[in-house]
Amino acid sequence: MNDNEQVSEHDEFMGDALEQARLARDAGEVPIGAVLVMGGQVVGCGFNRPISGVDPTAHAELVAIRDAATRLGNYRLIGSTLYVTIEPCLMCAGAFVHARIGTVVYGALEPRTGALVSTVRAAELPGHNHRVAVVGGVRSDECRALMQEFFRQRRGAKPDAVAAPGSGLQALGDGTGGDAVIERPRS
Repeated sequence: MNDNEQVSEHDEFMGDALEQARLARDAGEVPIGAVLVMGGQVVGCGFNRPISGVDPTAHAELVAIRDAATRLGNYRLIGSTLYVTIEPCLMCAGAFVHARIGTVVYGALEPRTGALVSTVRAAELPGHNHRVAVVGGVRSDECRALMQEFFRQRRGAKPDAVAAPGSGLQALGDGTGGDAVIERPRS
């Protein structure tokens, strides 16, 4: 597969993850979606559902992994690629190792809890008996925009809100210098 085919495949499957994220949004959950692919086919999908599932571990990535493992009858998902709209957290990164995910492709960075690039490079931690390849920034503008709009609506922010010190808006960067903002709850 050449680079153009790889980019096209990543775009296509990230589109599927974005569809899952929209389902999360429509269900009142934070709009993060994921699909798990093996052999060019989606074998698992999921969206964030910790609120509706009353399960703090029901992140989109874990829902997609559980779906794939159930469908395939195997908890080892060797050679698979997981597509997720937002950079995964440390809990999800640990699951990638245990499930033997081959590659994780994410859309937008998550500067507060992202654990593949932003806060820690979990895929590179010593002591793991499996390594996960990481590809970031696929359709990042769309992934970021979905999150931004969700939090604007949820918090009642105006569409043209600008991040100001102490405003509760957090930059969500993609590493290209074209950072955007999403609203974050205040602690």
